[in-house]
Amino acid sequence: MRSMFARAGNLLGTRVESAARLTGGDLSSVSRLVLADGRCAIAKHGPLVAMEAVMLETMRANAVPVPHILAVEKGLLILEELPSSGRITRSWSHLSEVLDHLHAPTSQHYGWAQDYGFGPVDIANARSTDWVEFWADNRLRCHLVHVEPHLAHRIARLADRLGDILPKAPRSALLHGDLWSGNILTEQDHVSGLIDPACYYGDREVDLAMLSLFDRPPDAFYDACGLEDGWQERQPVYRLWPLLVHLRLFGGAYHQEAGACLDLLGF
Repeated sequence: MRSMFARAGNLLGTRVESAARLTGGDLSSVSRLVLADGRCAIAKHGPLVAMEAVMLETMRANAVPVPHILAVEKGLLILEELPSSGRITRSWSHLSEVLDHLHAPTSQHYGWAQDYGFGPVDIANARSTDWVEFWADNRLRCHLVHVEPHLAHRIARLADRLGDILPKAPRSALLHGDLWSGNILTEQDHVSGLIDPACYYGDREVDLAMLSLFDRPPDAFYDACGLEDGWQERQPVYRLWPLLVHLRLFGGAYHQEAGACLDLLGF
């Protein structure tokens, strides 16, 4: 660990006075650095941090607030520390504006240039022009061999009938990919930055489904997002993906929650 902090100091051109490990981070270890020049920074160490840096810069190109990248080298990413003393409950209005920028229309094919991962759970991102096929293969069928047989059978049935629920070619948008309140930094009533992305291109409703797993955005937030008709009926399909990831990572109640999504969908 000391060698990592020495590397950080060399990259930043100043000494690291102290470091404190932060909680969270399935993909990397995360620490807050106090630097000799008075600044603070966030250091992330892991195998996919260079990809994370690309994702952050892609979001920045959409006028989305993200931390500045101070350095990235050989599994080490050092980020600007953003203010984060606010609460998401006061920032829904601004978050809808941020997502309007993030989800700006694009001509990109669904998916991403590279696969990604949440810890040991792979995220397949092979490009596709067929959203139903992309979601069925890369977000549903990929879990079948990793869950118990009855649940796998229900997921397979849904995947086979997915074209009855999802549009074949929704407007392609840049997705954060892991949008929950822990990855939304706020200060007063504004979003100061989005962090820890798992970006790819797809239906913007995916990010909203993830957001509703652990938080309860008000109706005014959804109204401000200007969603297409039928979005509420599609949310269980999109919520099922992160629930299956959580089931594989943590087990427990996520099995019941995944089953509840399938109940809502009639599978």
